Amino acid sequence: MASTAGIITPEWELPAGVQARLTTRAGGISQAPYDGFNLATHVGDNRTSVLANRRSLLRQLVGVRSVQWLTQVHSNWVVQAYGGAVVPVADAATTEQRGLACAVLTADCLPVLFCRDDGRQVAAAHAGWRGLADGILLHTLQQFPDPKRVLVYLAPCIGPSAFEVGPEVKAAFGWASGDCFIAGAGDRWLGNLQRLAAEQLLASGVRSISANTDCTVMNSERYFSYRRDGDSGRQASLIWIES
Repeated sequence: MASTAGIITPEWELPAGVQARLTTRAGGISQAPYDGFNLATHVGDNRTSVLANRRSLLRQLVGVRSVQWLTQVHSNWVVQAYGGAVVPVADAATTEQRGLACAVLTADCLPVLFCRDDGRQVAAAHAGWRGLADGILLHTLQQFPDPKRVLVYLAPCIGPSAFEVGPEVKAAFGWASGDCFIAGAGDRWLGNLQRLAAEQLLASGVRSISANTDCTVMNSERYFSYRRDGDSGRQASLIWIES
């Protein structure tokens, strides 16, 4: 895993001409509690600072002419990225266009990147537990011709030691194996978002899944975390076909 100025290059074998990056909170000009490389315009940060951070990000992404941002609402909606000024309401985007990065913003939810093994199509999805239970990853996978030819990357999210949930969350994943939830105190459970995602994707035909298991809650210097801090910035996970 390489990291330059707060931007991580995932340890993920991709086809030639496809790139992926993960941002962290390092760098940027946002002030507390959004310090420093916040990329979200909806969290209360100064919009001028966020747009400056986004311009800085774009300058560092080789082969990218624009980024498809989304208005994320914990849905299972997937859109075709087009890179226009309008920001669509959705929790995943896919594209076959060169130079157009699909991006999702997170601060504990699970970002998932997808790539066809011939490098001709990519996608990014935002999976909180609601979206995951409602099939956001499966809907994204359905945008590809053959799930067996899709490479998947699970980016950093809230880890199983920090993701304490109630019985209603566990009940939403009745299909999950016992490894996805560990009993906690009382009626509480410790959930594993990455394991839930992996089980769902493998059952749908995906054969190749890579992951960065960093916990956003436990790594305060590197990652934004809503559960840890409340008011918080957002990091981005991006994937694109080089122009």
